[in-house]
Amino acid sequence: MKKNQWYNNQIFPWLLPIVIVILWQVLGQLNLIKSTMLPTPFEVVEAGIRLFQTGELQENVYISTKRAVIGFAIGGAIGFLLGLFNGTILFFEKLTDTSIQMIRTIPHLALIPLVILWFGIGESAKIFLVAVGVMFPIYINTFSGIKNVDRKLIEMGKVYGMSKWQLFTNIILPGAMPNILVGIRYALGVTWISLIVAETIGSEGGIGYMATTAREFMQMDVVVLTIVLYAILGKLSDFIAKLCEQRLLKWNPAYRKN
Repeated sequence: MKKNQWYNNQIFPWLLPIVIVILWQVLGQLNLIKSTMLPTPFEVVEAGIRLFQTGELQENVYISTKRAVIGFAIGGAIGFLLGLFNGTILFFEKLTDTSIQMIRTIPHLALIPLVILWFGIGESAKIFLVAVGVMFPIYINTFSGIKNVDRKLIEMGKVYGMSKWQLFTNIILPGAMPNILVGIRYALGVTWISLIVAETIGSEGGIGYMATTAREFMQMDVVVLTIVLYAILGKLSDFIAKLCEQRLLKWNPAYRKN
């Protein structure tokens, strides 16, 4: 197998995680890692099977996924529209960009005390935290992407008689799309980080609720299982984002499959 073919093999990216899991299992079986501190992969899998059989696993994964999707949709839409308006209309940029940048520097998880006062500990609070966390990465990348579109292409489009809408759909948006998709991939990671924290605060369902309950009863296998679930959901989200990149940027040689 040629060198490039080996790197492009679908198994290659999973070699390091597989080695880590095997090493983790071996160290656990040799009691070099105590199960009370870090359960072995087999124990974590057994916990997952047990919760799956009771239906608790599916229910909590569904609840967390729903919160993540709603929060991402709201925050992503707001961030995209703000980036779009500020990137294309100078008046909006002068009016709002400085204020947005000031708010962006505030860690959104530091708003938790205020969010609890505003929304309580219900679904609205969790979705709000996710939306705020998602909004800024998408905003800054959309804004930056539009600003960095080659002005020569825009001028060429004007010379060919393109309308403003045609300029936007054929030149500005495609040119900004790589940056926008980078913002989406980054925001997806922020989504799950925000949700982890949000679900440990007075939640009655979700993966974070599972982790909090398991911690109180010292069920380390379930605690580790929740961490693995967040990792899997995050990886799945990133995989979907990469598929979108390949589809929306197939005109760009850098995003084509080798």
